[in-house]
Amino acid sequence: MVASGSARGKELTAIMERGELVPVEVVLELLKEAIIKALPTSTGFLIDGYPREKEQGILFEKNVAPVNLVLYFEASDETLVKRLMGRALTSGRVDDNEETIKKRLHTFNTHNDQVIAQYPDKLKKINAERSPDEIFNDVTSYLDPLVK
Repeated sequence: MVASGSARGKELTAIMERGELVPVEVVLELLKEAIIKALPTSTGFLIDGYPREKEQGILFEKNVAPVNLVLYFEASDETLVKRLMGRALTSGRVDDNEETIKKRLHTFNTHNDQVIAQYPDKLKKINAERSPDEIFNDVTSYLDPLVK
């Protein structure tokens, strides 16, 4: 939506530049639209970075679909900042700068425990301090059974 340059996209860009979370209702609407559009050809959906707050998860399951699995990538704040600054070199995202990344990380850490506690039977933690291949192997071991 941000890349579209629409009025809605510009509003989202301004929110992201401030390091704030996009309103719950807006994110839910965007996700629902994307899921409905892709439903005819999909075997499932992997939603990256969502939910970021407990309320988002509750509303998603109430208004869109039940959650089957939650993957939680455990990494230190230092590692996350380093990786996101690396992404900033090529992403072109307005929120990929150190100040905004640190604000987003603070917001994430503030809400994270409640989100994790919401999915005790669906949560799979992955040590994300390892190599990409090791992390990928863990991810596929959890996702593959869902699509077979």
